[in-house]
Amino acid sequence: MIHTLHYALHEVEEYINWIYFFHAWDFPPRFASIARLHGCDACRAGWLAGFPEEERPKAEAAMQLFKEARRILRSLDKDFNTHARFGLFEAVAEGDDLEIFIEKNGTKHTERLPLLRQQRTTQPDNPLLCLTDFVRPASQGIPDTIGIFAVTVDEEMEHLYENGTYADGYRHLLAQTLADRLAEATAEKMHEAVRRSYWGYAPDERLTPEDLFVERFQGIRPAVGYPSLPDQSLNFDLDRLLDFGSIGIRLTENGAMQPHASVSGLMLAHPAARYFAVGTIGNDQLADYARRKGLSPERARQYLAANLT
Repeated sequence: MIHTLHYALHEVEEYINWIYFFHAWDFPPRFASIARLHGCDACRAGWLAGFPEEERPKAEAAMQLFKEARRILRSLDKDFNTHARFGLFEAVAEGDDLEIFIEKNGTKHTERLPLLRQQRTTQPDNPLLCLTDFVRPASQGIPDTIGIFAVTVDEEMEHLYENGTYADGYRHLLAQTLADRLAEATAEKMHEAVRRSYWGYAPDERLTPEDLFVERFQGIRPAVGYPSLPDQSLNFDLDRLLDFGSIGIRLTENGAMQPHASVSGLMLAHPAARYFAVGTIGNDQLADYARRKGLSPERARQYLAANLT
């Protein structure tokens, strides 16, 4: 079953990982601790005093940036939303492919999702991983469950303060940065609801936002374009299963998502599941992957250029 969720900005704000917000503005992670303060003058003064004197001007700039970010969030809350769409599917691993079972109009059919496997590792004794390793193999005769998701923000958020009477380059960049963080926060909140309710494999989970940021939950949520799922063209396959357009996501001819503040990927529940980087692959896997995807080797090479020697 496919589910669609819509959130007000204040509903996902606590799921924002401010470390990445500050990183986008070239602030080291330690400055993100401003987000954990209650906001009183004494708290801010104590936080500022905790930095060496030479770092206090930068800390004051971080404090002002956070204040302005919160002000913009408050002003946008009544006009904008974020959106999540996800599905839970029966699936099995067949080699390095996921076979996903789809039911439409009372008829079941299979969608095949080719994935990539590591070919190099920094530790000789480590296995060469593929995400299919964390899904029950077809040979066992019992289907597993996987999740597929996409999240986004109202597209207008990315264009705020861009043109017209209220054009403001600084605020425009601030709104774009916040949109990116809100999309990731929506994925975090959605995934929590999936684990506790919709999928329900962790119904008693009670984690703080800080726990979520360091992934103290069971399972993983690898995103398309990230090291475990580097092929952006996977978005075409996920779109076919979820209908990204129903929450306002469009795909470019290369599989990039618009709005830019969008995230898509898989959800796996295996207790041993972990993130990894596929890294460099050889021409042998490239050719095999192209065959499994039904692509020409040249087209597959374009999608995987960053992973080729």
